[in-house]
Amino acid sequence: MRILCTNDDGIHAPGLKILEQIAKELSDDVWVVAPEMDQSGVSHSLSLNDPLRLREIGPRHFAVRGTPTDCVIMGARHILLDKQPDLVLSGVNKGRNVAEDVVYSGTIAGALEGTILGFPSVALSQEFSMETRHAPLWDTALKFGPDVLRKVIAAGVPKNTVINVNFPACVAEDVQGVRVTRQGKRNQGFLRVDERRDGRGNPYFWIGFERVVVVDTPAEGTDLAALAARFVSVTPLRLDRTDEAFSEALTAAMK
Repeated sequence: MRILCTNDDGIHAPGLKILEQIAKELSDDVWVVAPEMDQSGVSHSLSLNDPLRLREIGPRHFAVRGTPTDCVIMGARHILLDKQPDLVLSGVNKGRNVAEDVVYSGTIAGALEGTILGFPSVALSQEFSMETRHAPLWDTALKFGPDVLRKVIAAGVPKNTVINVNFPACVAEDVQGVRVTRQGKRNQGFLRVDERRDGRGNPYFWIGFERVVVVDTPAEGTDLAALAARFVSVTPLRLDRTDEAFSEALTAAMK
């Protein structure tokens, strides 16, 4: 089995090394094509107005000056032309990708591009807490990742589905199990715009996050609830975003 690995934290990110270790539990034919620099939050961006620079940094390891989407395309349509990947893995992201994160996440986008190109694809993310922010518990992803992937592969991933895996912010021994979940929803009130001044007094802005004073109780069965209860969350996400229920109501309204 040929595995193509990418991420959005960059070619030198610790989580990418963890992903490669996970992949090598499944195969010895592992290739890494990842962004030259951090691309967190770029979503499914595709570089159309800038050239892509490709740099081979080692055997089967390539850095692309572009987005995770660019990396998967470069991997499948340029680097691996002799034999296409059987599996695309994206991650392991530093920080969870749950609820509305899936819209913004470059990690999810890397896996989504794999799905679009016709390959079974999985995004993997390691949640951290305030205490483990600067030292995520990578061993949790390393312990549970291979077995989760084996079971996902055995189940067979539908052509228009990407699998989103999140590991809880606890040591491996404290993980309660694995749950198949749905995408959750959280209070977006924590987003804020931070205004600052440069050396010439001109304003510039950062999008930041407020610490939540009152944490909402996540709905049962969601990715948020699973992580809160120290379960590994496995969420199948559909590429087709059509709202079937509202489509029927909209059709009736258009008559």
